[in-house]
Amino acid sequence: MKMVVAIVRPEALEDVKKALFDAEIHKMTVNPVKGCGQQKGYTENYRGTIINVNLLSKIRIEIVVNDEFVKPTVDAIINAARTGNIGDGKIFVLPVEECYRIRTGETGSDAVG
Repeated sequence: MKMVVAIVRPEALEDVKKALFDAEIHKMTVNPVKGCGQQKGYTENYRGTIINVNLLSKIRIEIVVNDEFVKPTVDAIINAARTGNIGDGKIFVLPVEECYRIRTGETGSDAVG
């Protein structure tokens, strides 16, 4: 089992969800986050004061999948979120030691679904 964590642009969320659904991946957790990376932010003028905005709004998507679904999950996210510009995001794949389904008591790969 693996956890796929993707950080993407907010405007890419609907395309990413559609691509994941098309790839038969339906279970995910989505959170709004702020962060900075290679994009480094921008400056803007607010009421005559220059403000450095270096924490940009992003979306964090977490998906736990069985091993055979890792590549389709990553491919779907990349194909939907890629614009070719700095700030498209990152994907991390982490090992998951165990999973428990609270409702049924299932464990491991059965609990992931």
